[in-house]
Amino acid sequence: MPGIPDRSFNAACGRLATHLGVSLASARRRVEILAAQEGLRDTAAKVALAEKLLDETRASGLDRGQLFDGQLRSVGEDDLFMIED
Repeated sequence: MPGIPDRSFNAACGRLATHLGVSLASARRRVEILAAQEGLRDTAAKVALAEKLLDETRASGLDRGQLFDGQLRSVGEDDLFMIED
């Protein structure tokens, strides 16, 4: 059974998840995978990695939430999209 994650790690992953528009579990998994690739084991290093990822996504200027909203709107406006079955 996996241990309970640190509160600061959950908070950092939560901010990343909010900015990316994904679930907390997905953001945490992304950070855990990158941490494993870099050989990071301690919680402080993982929190720093999550904050670094958040800074990188903010710097990219791409708002994934708006991108996803735009994609959903375009599907609804598509002539071949079936609303009802």
